[in-house]
Amino acid sequence: MNEKQASVAAQIAALSSLPIAELWPVWDRYFNSRPINPNRAFIESRIAYKMQEEVFGGLAHNTRQRLEAIGAKHSKIKLRARPRDINFAPGTVLLREWGDREHKVAVTADGLFEYEGSTFKSLTAVARQITGTHWSGPLFFGLNGKAGAQ
Repeated sequence: MNEKQASVAAQIAALSSLPIAELWPVWDRYFNSRPINPNRAFIESRIAYKMQEEVFGGLAHNTRQRLEAIGAKHSKIKLRARPRDINFAPGTVLLREWGDREHKVAVTADGLFEYEGSTFKSLTAVARQITGTHWSGPLFFGLNGKAGAQ
């Protein structure tokens, strides 16, 4: 084990002794948003994976695809139809009136969605933030189906 590998192993081992308040800055280093229902085991395992990924590299694209295919084949969860990919140019602004106000969402250079100073991975997450309930993000912003039915 080289010095860098030993260092990451020590960092991962130390995660369990950190107070949760000290884990959040480490989480924020690797992820754009925090989990909705966090638990310590989940937080530690995700951080540990990202730390190892930095040192050893991530899964190859083919390996990731193969694992996803195996999971889908053996899952008892019924899969929805594959969502249409909606690609936005960076800087695109989506507007939606809801609750007597206009909500603006900007597409970042990374393909994420920025709303009121927070970054979200999906339009659905933004729609949930705005409404407090589950919505299809593309439907909420009028990008498919019936636009913004209230």
